[in-house]
Amino acid sequence: MSDPRQLSIHDFTYQLPAGRIAPEPLPNRDQSRLLVYEAGTLRNQTFRELPGLLPADSLLVFNDTKVVRARLFARRPTGGAVELFCLEPVAPHQAIEPAMQQTGSCVWKCLVGNGRRWKEGPVTVEFEALGQPATLQAMRTEQHDGYALIAFSWEPAELPFAEVLRAAGHLPLPPYLNRADTDVDAVRYQTVYAAQEGAVAAPTAGLHFSEAVLAELAERRTLAARVTLHVGAGTFQPVKADQMAGHPMHGEPFSVSVDTLRRLRAHLAAGLPIIPVGTTSLRTLESLYWLGTRLLQRPAQLPAWHVEQWQPYESQQNTTTPDALDALLTQLELTGADTLHATTQLLIAPGYQFRLVRGLITNFHQPESTLLLLVAALIGPDWRQVYEHALAQNYRFLSYGDSSLLLP
Repeated sequence: MSDPRQLSIHDFTYQLPAGRIAPEPLPNRDQSRLLVYEAGTLRNQTFRELPGLLPADSLLVFNDTKVVRARLFARRPTGGAVELFCLEPVAPHQAIEPAMQQTGSCVWKCLVGNGRRWKEGPVTVEFEALGQPATLQAMRTEQHDGYALIAFSWEPAELPFAEVLRAAGHLPLPPYLNRADTDVDAVRYQTVYAAQEGAVAAPTAGLHFSEAVLAELAERRTLAARVTLHVGAGTFQPVKADQMAGHPMHGEPFSVSVDTLRRLRAHLAAGLPIIPVGTTSLRTLESLYWLGTRLLQRPAQLPAWHVEQWQPYESQQNTTTPDALDALLTQLELTGADTLHATTQLLIAPGYQFRLVRGLITNFHQPESTLLLLVAALIGPDWRQVYEHALAQNYRFLSYGDSSLLLP
C-alpha cells in the first residue's frame, strides 16, 4: 500500500458551477438519476432501477444514523441573536447515545455564530416541548480555536436533551445550501431507515432509498445489514493543506452489532460482494479490518477501539480480513457485548487497499474533498471520467443531488 501523505489535494479538483448544486430534494426520493460505473464503462440509469443493477448476491450495508436538530438560535438579554451548532457531547457523557438521554444539564462542544457581542451571561431559547412551555439556557464556559464549550441547562429538567433539540433546534443543512431548513427538509434530510440519533449531517447516499426500492430489494432477496456512524460536521471540513500529511482527519463514533459482523464474515467467506451505501458506511466497514488487525497484533493489551488516520499506511498487512473479523467477534464474545463501539479517523485515499468492500453507492462530492479522495481510491483515475460525464449530462451534485453506483 502506497502512502498518500504526499498527495496534493489540488490534483483532485474539478470545476463545479454553483448552478449544478442541488438546492432542494426532488419530489420523490427514487426519481434521482443514477450514474453506473462498471469496470470503466458508464451508463445513465435512474435510482428506481438500482435493485436490478446490483451484482448478484450483494450485501448492502446501510448507515442508520439519524440527523439531530443540532442548530439552536438563542437570544442575549439585550435581544441579539446567537447561533449554537452542537458538535459533540463533552459532559457528563462523551458518547452520543447517553448524552442524548441526559436530563437537566450537559456540556457540548459547539460552533458559535454571531457571538462576538456575547461577552458573558446566558443566552436563552424559549420553546414548547410535549405541550408545555420550556426554556433552554446556554453559558459559554471555554473558548477554543474554532469552537466553544457550552453548558446547557433547561426547564422542565426531566426532558432528555434529545427532546430539547427536537423541540427547540433546527436541522443543520450543509453550509453550501446557504438557506434555512424547512418542513420538507425535516423529512427529506433523513433516510427512510434512520433510527439512531446522533449525526449532524445526513449520510446522503441513503436519501435516494424509498420504501418501494427497499421493498424490491427484499423481493429480490438482496441481503441488507446496518451499521451506525454518526456523521460529524468535520465531513464538510475543507482540506487546507497543500499535501494530505497536513490535513487532520475528523473522528466519528460508530457501532456495529455482532449480528452484522457475523453477516459480513459469512459473506466474505462465500466470496460475495459487499456494497456500502455511502462513504460513511464504507469507512465503517474498512475500519473493522484495522480494529481487528490491531487486536491480533497486540493480543495482550486491552483493545483500543479507535482507528487512526494513517494506521493503514503504517501497519503490517499480513492479516487476512476474515481473521480480523474473527478477532473482533472473539473479543466481543469474551466480554459478553452484543455491539462493537469505536471511533474512526480513517482517511481513504489513492494507494489504499480495500479489505471488505467491492463497490459503493454514493452522491457526487465537492472538489478537493476527502470524500473525492475516497472515490479516487476506489476507482482510480477514472474518477475524473465519472465526474466529467456527470457534469456533461447535467447530473445534480452534492447532498440533495443525484447518485452513482461505482463497481470497479
